[in-house]
Amino acid sequence: MGYSNQKKQARLKRKKSIRKKISGSPVRPRLCVFRSARHIYAQLVDDSSGHILAAASTLEKPVKENTELNKKAKKAAYIGKLIAQRALEKGIKTIVFDRNGFLYHGRVKAVSEGAREAGLLF
Repeated sequence: MGYSNQKKQARLKRKKSIRKKISGSPVRPRLCVFRSARHIYAQLVDDSSGHILAAASTLEKPVKENTELNKKAKKAAYIGKLIAQRALEKGIKTIVFDRNGFLYHGRVKAVSEGAREAGLLF
């Protein structure tokens, strides 16, 4: 087993442990964050119905065109603000944060701080 595979297995083990404890509802959906090497994705998920209520990622056109966002952490904070804005438009004010097995550090932390600044309550 390669080193990268060991890291992925460890993340998936942490993810499983976290998901046992938290779940999203229509009143308080789960903000799920996924981090790849280049991009970051955020989704608001209602686990009771299995629907995605809102989503944002660095692959979207406004994010790609914004020249101020030259660092990955800045992009992550912007994604947090964007997902919070979309949640507030739908009347969602409180959420459950799901770091998806990633450590609460760097870009994952930037997403949560951006969402908090934009008005979401965790």
